[in-house]
Amino acid sequence: MGRGTTRIWPGRSHPLGSTWDGRGVNFALFSAHAEKVELCLFDAKGRRELERVQLPEYTDQVWHGYLPDLRPGQLYGYRVYGPYAPEQGHRFNPNKLLLDPYARALQGTLRWSDVHFGYRIGHRAGDLSFDRRNDAPGMPKCVVVDTAFTWAVDRAPRTPWQATILYELHVRGHTMRHPDTPGPLRGTFAGLASPGAIRHLRELGVTAVELLPIHAFSDDRHLVERGLHNYWGYNTLGFFAPEPRYLSEPAALSEFKTMVQHLHDADIEVILDVVYNHTAEGSELGPTLSFRGIDNASYYRLVPGQRRYYLDFTGCGNALDLRHPRVLQLVMDSLRYWVEEMHVDGFRFDLATTLAREGGAFDEHSGFLDAVRQDPVLSRVKLIAEPWDVGDGGYQLGRFPPGWSEWNDRYRDTIRRFWIGEPGLTGEVASRITGSADLFAHGGRRPWASINFVTTHDGFTLHDLVSYDHKHNEANREDNRDGAHDNHSWNCGVEGPSEDPAIRALRLRQRKNLLATLLLSQGVPMLLAGDEIGRSQGGNNNAYCQDNEISWTDWSTIDTADGSEDERELLAFVRQLIQLRRRHIAFHRQRFFSNDSERKDILWLRPDGAEMEQADWENDFARTLAFLLRGDAHGYHLTAEGEPESDEDFFVILNAHDHEVVHQLPGRPDLDRWKPVLETSADADAAAPKPVLAAGAKHVAAARSVSVFLRHDSDS
Repeated sequence: MGRGTTRIWPGRSHPLGSTWDGRGVNFALFSAHAEKVELCLFDAKGRRELERVQLPEYTDQVWHGYLPDLRPGQLYGYRVYGPYAPEQGHRFNPNKLLLDPYARALQGTLRWSDVHFGYRIGHRAGDLSFDRRNDAPGMPKCVVVDTAFTWAVDRAPRTPWQATILYELHVRGHTMRHPDTPGPLRGTFAGLASPGAIRHLRELGVTAVELLPIHAFSDDRHLVERGLHNYWGYNTLGFFAPEPRYLSEPAALSEFKTMVQHLHDADIEVILDVVYNHTAEGSELGPTLSFRGIDNASYYRLVPGQRRYYLDFTGCGNALDLRHPRVLQLVMDSLRYWVEEMHVDGFRFDLATTLAREGGAFDEHSGFLDAVRQDPVLSRVKLIAEPWDVGDGGYQLGRFPPGWSEWNDRYRDTIRRFWIGEPGLTGEVASRITGSADLFAHGGRRPWASINFVTTHDGFTLHDLVSYDHKHNEANREDNRDGAHDNHSWNCGVEGPSEDPAIRALRLRQRKNLLATLLLSQGVPMLLAGDEIGRSQGGNNNAYCQDNEISWTDWSTIDTADGSEDERELLAFVRQLIQLRRRHIAFHRQRFFSNDSERKDILWLRPDGAEMEQADWENDFARTLAFLLRGDAHGYHLTAEGEPESDEDFFVILNAHDHEVVHQLPGRPDLDRWKPVLETSADADAAAPKPVLAAGAKHVAAARSVSVFLRHDSDS
């Protein structure tokens, strides 16, 4: 390894990271407690360390230098010198190659061994010992990049919140088996940008994809040793670099940008699921890969008085300390980078409560939340919180400030429980399907503050929700101990696959019921990718480590030759549902319902057609709910010019009973007519003409079914 042959100038302390300016490369690294920083340069394959260059300047806690002879494509890492004093919170070890927190691209993978730990594995002193071995051969390398990209006329869709329909997908899993995606592009951003993949999204009708983590991440050592992988990606190595395995060519940032461009061309927004609450370095017994070796005492939340240990609100061993201005800057710089440079449209924040902890408790005026609220870039994109973590007081659903939407797990659990037939939930169901005003109607927040879902990546797929009473996670090699034990699921009489026509019909109807409830509820619906075509994980409700057919979407379920008629029917039904929602603002109102006026926005009706009274809400055995949506409800929707915008009236029946219930259609028999527009019952023929019924007529709502009627005074 050569030393001292590369020219280096003082450079600048800003911006952080490696920056190519057309003439050379500036390097800047924050570390408040380091004593020296060396820049390590590697050959094109990252195997040989060519040179170590000491950064010559230290300004405002930033080490920096400018190398006029370097060019994009250069591989590099850092070695940072300072005290190794775990009891004081310092874990510097220059024998460990460190990743630049601001690296825009990584090359190579982490090849696990004991050498990646700053202490000597197996030593009697534990993490207080010191490991002097060089781990560079097994480390990925940072890449100097040229971020220039020729965008076409890229216009962000800017879909209004109330019109948004989210589709949560995994870049790799969604495309690995897609028949219209070219083989070399499967599992990559380019694969998601392929015409076939985008065609499915457009025909389905969703307005945004919410991508599981695409920031560079590592596979946990314990998973690799069991032949598994961190498939979901909630194990971040770097907050600026896209995950290398999702690139069809190494360090090709243009591939991600091209994907965004193609999705925008299809009027589909791109939301990133981001993990700023913790990193891949784990607890005090974890490896030294980046932040820990750069400035452990600044980056992480340490136990007061016992700074050898980490405060852990995440269940992952550590928590980033966003109270530190440089750590907060890192997160804000990363978010702005993905918006301004990569053109994404918003973020879903994993374990967002951790980000908003000041001291030890959640604070809705924390530095992070306040910084985002006032930021001229970030305050204009979609912001979604997972409003909990595993620490004390971690469950904060409904407490995030105006401008944020939140994953609403109370919606998920209530709707699941209702459709498996649990009685006495009508009041709770009514609250959830009308936008959860009890949780979000404060501070000027709107119904879209509630992100509604019945399934997500974490848990059963929709197919498995109606096919399994119990989780089947044996493939995770944890003796089926992992994953949630209570899923509010029902197998419809048989555990797992069944060829019984009655069981299959019931499962199909239940899936339709759940999806119809979701897409006809106020708030923002989120679909789990593949639910519309029967994606199954074989009963695995925690497939975080299954980068294989267990997790990948099986597109053969809708193949015209060998696919399932049930799944083709379900896909057509979901498309119909989404179009119904998109055409009618009655199902995605701008404001919460109001019953202050003489003509109520929504009427809750008994089967006999009378308005529900208090006793009806308190009926512990009630399993049916019917409501009339007023299409011209006062002031619920205004055009851009401030004019009231009206819609049609709808009558909706949710019958979770295991027997049919007769409902009287509302209105005046001499004036009102009702046209059936949607029916989930097994004997409903979508192609058959639907008779228009007079108000006062009796409608037999089949057991476990959803019925939707449109007042027949329009051409809709």
